[in-house]
Amino acid sequence: MAASPLTGFARYRAEWLANPVREILAGMVGTFALIPEVIAFSFAAGVDPEVGLYASFVISVVIAIAGGRPAMISGAAGSVALVAAALVHAHGVQYLLAATLLAGLLQMLAGAARLHLLMRYVSRPVRTGFVNALAILIFSAQLPHMLHVTWHTYAMIALGLAIIYGVPRLFSAIPSPLICILALTTVATIWPMPLHTVADLGRLPDSLPHLVWPLVPLSLSTLETILPFAAAMAMVGLLESMMTASVVDDMTETHSSKRTECVGLGLANVAVGLFGGIAGCGMIGQTVGNLRYGGRGRLSTFVAGAFLLLLMVALRPWVARVPVAALVAIMIMVSASTFSWSSLRDLRTHPRGASLVMLATVAVVVATHNLAAGVLVGVLLSGLFFAASVSRLVTVETRYDAASDTRTYSVTGQIFFASADLFAERFDTRDTARHIRIDLRHAHFWDITAVGTLRDIVARMESHGLTVELLGLNSASATLIDRHSDLSVAPQT
Repeated sequence: MAASPLTGFARYRAEWLANPVREILAGMVGTFALIPEVIAFSFAAGVDPEVGLYASFVISVVIAIAGGRPAMISGAAGSVALVAAALVHAHGVQYLLAATLLAGLLQMLAGAARLHLLMRYVSRPVRTGFVNALAILIFSAQLPHMLHVTWHTYAMIALGLAIIYGVPRLFSAIPSPLICILALTTVATIWPMPLHTVADLGRLPDSLPHLVWPLVPLSLSTLETILPFAAAMAMVGLLESMMTASVVDDMTETHSSKRTECVGLGLANVAVGLFGGIAGCGMIGQTVGNLRYGGRGRLSTFVAGAFLLLLMVALRPWVARVPVAALVAIMIMVSASTFSWSSLRDLRTHPRGASLVMLATVAVVVATHNLAAGVLVGVLLSGLFFAASVSRLVTVETRYDAASDTRTYSVTGQIFFASADLFAERFDTRDTARHIRIDLRHAHFWDITAVGTLRDIVARMESHGLTVELLGLNSASATLIDRHSDLSVAPQT
């Protein structure tokens, strides 16, 4: 029996109200993890930091309400920023806002069309490579903050890491990254030292976001300009959000609605475009930080965005004094938590093909900073290795009955486009026996390539005067053959 509306509402309410104190504190950790990344990604896209910060606030609030994966933090992500950069540089921020609106609409259409089902074709090695690559990118993004600095920065980072990993051994009521922020800011205030602060990262917002409409011509020319970028932003955003949602599913041993997440992300990006922000998506590093400190529901996602706006506007002078070293320490922790360390050990025990897929995904993402490219390469390699392994499982055994001058070909395995040629090579279409029986009881035909190959084999044998009998095909394969050929097959008995 389907769940009643009350049951669905009760579940939704529980996603908001379960353990609110822990959710609020975990969301605050997510906020501080957002700040350096969002500002860095804003520079990568060629826009002011406030554009990315406003976007992260709007996305977090909307996705907390309308998304399908509780506890996942979304914001202005680097993958989308890289796509948007070329549009900003060529046409300006107003065209970016228009593309963001269109990207959101495309994502909502993708959810309505159930395109999230394509995630089923992303194998576990690809997901592991995706996670590991992001962990490497998160850590590498901290390196500029550790170059050409004084020893004070390294000492503060070390102190921050000591607090983050040491405090939980004493008590865990307050997430240690928050204590790290407070402690390092206090130290830097009491004992002034040459340290970079959040104020040095760029211009921070000084007012609430407000509704805007992109100042672009409403013409076909504008649509032609923004459509390629909007489609790319929509695809990359959906891909990263779906991958992040799958990681959260695994970490929390729960399930989520990927279709709802697609629609919710699209709605969030439409809202972002109307509030002057850049399109965003799920952010795995910040999400892992949220999960690590107890975030499991929608409230933590909401707090990550709402607290970000509070910090940027109401507490702007205080936030400006936070040492960048504190944020670097948090992101190093997030990077270490995100990386799948067990995957290094698994390289020795997992099949070589699976390990190669994982490493290739990591290599492409790290080299290009393009998550879509890395996942695409991983999916293609997974498909090739799968096709190769399945094609090797096709066997054709023969036996000859001299009394009736009949040769029987017994076929076992899966016949589809990747194994069809191997299947055809097992037959001698100029067989010396006058009668041919092809036993298909242990075979399954999957596509028209397989059907066409069988039809060609039979036609060639008959052209040489042989009589061919097909027998034993299962009902699904027989239906496919009846629909796409004129072959007659005796059913299984």
